[in-house]
Amino acid sequence: MIDTVIFDMDGTLAETEEVHRLAFNQAFSDVGLDWSWDVALYRQLLKVTGGKERITHFITLQGGVADPEFVARLHKAKTEIYTAMVDAGAVPLRPGIKEFIEAARKQGITLAIATTTSMPNIEALLNSTLGGNWREIFPVVGAGDMVSKKKPAPDVYELALRELGKPPEHCVAIEDSRNGVLAARSAGLPVIAVRSTYSSDDDLSGAAVELPNCEALSIDLLSRISS
Repeated sequence: MIDTVIFDMDGTLAETEEVHRLAFNQAFSDVGLDWSWDVALYRQLLKVTGGKERITHFITLQGGVADPEFVARLHKAKTEIYTAMVDAGAVPLRPGIKEFIEAARKQGITLAIATTTSMPNIEALLNSTLGGNWREIFPVVGAGDMVSKKKPAPDVYELALRELGKPPEHCVAIEDSRNGVLAARSAGLPVIAVRSTYSSDDDLSGAAVELPNCEALSIDLLSRISS
């Protein structure tokens, strides 16, 4: 029986990726770089999980060699820009998410997060959208900077499962991307896949259920997956 839902964050809880893209471009401009990631390029770069990893990959694509210290400084600046934008209310929860969370809590379902994004990004989004008591809603949070390998590796889901003290068959992951589906399935979790703007063309095969949006989420899906 499924009694726990583990959410991805970027693209799943909220359509964050466009704000991430704008924050990356602002960070590049602020240090005098002429890089500009347009929507088409960013869609491709999202195949690489993790902001620092994405910057490193882009530098490699340009024929350069990435300096880890420079990448870390640049990503830190980008994170500060992004969290300021989120704090200002630039990123709401996706339609249907708040209603699903409220329904799950009424049913006594445990909620958790397993994401490749960093803890400052998590805190900014959840404080902005759910308020200061968000830790009561999500008592377990697995972030990308807590594990050695990011999605599609299963590490962050395995971390969440350890913290929850739950076997994977009691849990379901909600994901929006191919890498997320692969990570959750590798950790033994069934997946509800929800299409998002930047993963609209992703191959989500392997998910138990595929939905066009988060408004289609319902508690009834959990019993269907359990049966």
